[in-house]
Amino acid sequence: MLQVRSWIKIADNTGAKVVNVFSVNSKNSNRFARVGDIVAGSVKQAAPNSALKKGDKIYAVIVRTRKEMRRKDGSYIRFDDNAGVLVNKESGEPRGTRIFGPVPREIRERAKGQFEDGFKKIISLAPEVI
Repeated sequence: MLQVRSWIKIADNTGAKVVNVFSVNSKNSNRFARVGDIVAGSVKQAAPNSALKKGDKIYAVIVRTRKEMRRKDGSYIRFDDNAGVLVNKESGEPRGTRIFGPVPREIRERAKGQFEDGFKKIISLAPEVI
């Protein structure tokens, strides 16, 4: 679970490395963001010579959280870091062409109401779907 002022790593090749969350954009304007929610943030660290610079406003979908989440079969899944993938807010398409690290399969189900594709592109670019 992430909230305002949380720092997340960016798990794609857009050039942003670390982002500070300043708004949680979920269905009910919840206080916390979970896997599959879109957050607005500010770039705090960026790679040199990248399209994104420090201070740019971006939108990211949360793909990993340190807080465990329960699955329908009763098991729990948890990751080592909080991470996100930069997306276009209107279409939900990822801005990068590569995604690093595992992505949970809950991403597909969480986006069905927001976008018709359900973040299929993120699932297809991920090296591992858990």
